[in-house]
Amino acid sequence: MYLVESKGGAIACMVLSLLFLGTWPAIMTLLERRGRLPQHTYLDYTITNLLAAVIIAFTFGEIGNSTPQKPNFLPQLSQDNLPSVLFAMAGGLVLSIGNLSTQYAWAFVGLSVTEVITSSVTVVIGTTLNYFLDDKINKAEILFPGVGCFLIAVCLGSAVHASNSVDNKAKLRSFSNDNKTGATNISMPKETNENIVRRKDLENGTISEKAKAGTAGFLIELENRRSIKVLGKGIVIGLAITFFAGFCFSLFSPAFNLATNDQWHALKHGVPHLSVYTAFFYFSVSCFVVAIILNISFLYHPVLNLPSSTFRAYLSDFNGRGWAFLAGLLCGFGNGLQFMGGQAAGYAAADAVQALPLVSTFWGIVLFGEYRKSSKRTYILLTGMLFMFIVAVAVLMASSGHRK
Repeated sequence: MYLVESKGGAIACMVLSLLFLGTWPAIMTLLERRGRLPQHTYLDYTITNLLAAVIIAFTFGEIGNSTPQKPNFLPQLSQDNLPSVLFAMAGGLVLSIGNLSTQYAWAFVGLSVTEVITSSVTVVIGTTLNYFLDDKINKAEILFPGVGCFLIAVCLGSAVHASNSVDNKAKLRSFSNDNKTGATNISMPKETNENIVRRKDLENGTISEKAKAGTAGFLIELENRRSIKVLGKGIVIGLAITFFAGFCFSLFSPAFNLATNDQWHALKHGVPHLSVYTAFFYFSVSCFVVAIILNISFLYHPVLNLPSSTFRAYLSDFNGRGWAFLAGLLCGFGNGLQFMGGQAAGYAAADAVQALPLVSTFWGIVLFGEYRKSSKRTYILLTGMLFMFIVAVAVLMASSGHRK
């Protein structure tokens, strides 16, 4: 079994995890904005998410000789380690529910702000729990100021969403007054030349004439195309889903920590702790089962006024399936790398990967035109939010310790 043992190796795992975990939400958002049902996308995603855990278990988890103290992946499957397995599966359960919730929050709140708020809540609660579970191996005088930075970022993220919502309402109100028509489900009237762009559409790969990002016309085009309709919905709905997802995310890392280190001494004497690879396998199986049950249910009983579907319709929907598979692989390997780094340097420090909104915001601005033509107030809040994240991730990584 291969173990990350150096601080440098742990930080390298965190950086790769940060890139992967910041990119897969952008892919899922892309598919929703193309009009693909989120139930279909999530079912595809969860298949390759489990596949990533299986690949990690049979490679890193099987490298080298197995010993009684540090058994490889396969020998651990038959050991009497049920309490640790249940902790790992509990972590997978809350992560699956959190990921499923964010799929809807991205539509309401936007990719950037959703990731900022959920990550900040995760760090404020989860990192504090991990600090005590890890027997305080991280430097508290560095760690908790970093947590404070994340707490400030969550406040700024909420303010960014509220300010941007006000900006969008103003654009749509002005558009409606100028064109004497409704804001949704309408045929686009001709806009002025400065608000029209002819280019290759990054979302569907065709050459088209479309409204510039940030304009009212762009918002209406997006609303008519996307699968989750959000115009006219209140700010509270999106923020409520986002904070709920953040609370779920805050529990999965501490549960995984308990699964691999048995701080509560739930295992029988002499039974070795679950390796990070075995725990991640059970963790991912739980994610898979919960996601399958919930999403098949949502096919027939959708939420948020989405159209209903069937399992047969899902199987025949190949539009964007490859992208959904890629998102699952990125998320799976991202989570695996986070846990590998956390086992070496402490799970509290590994929560530095929750700065993934830095990556997600880049994709949100480049691919989706988030915050284009917004107010000066929104830009100031957005800049402050991202600055606090940069400070927070640097501080959290600086607090890394070394597990004995």
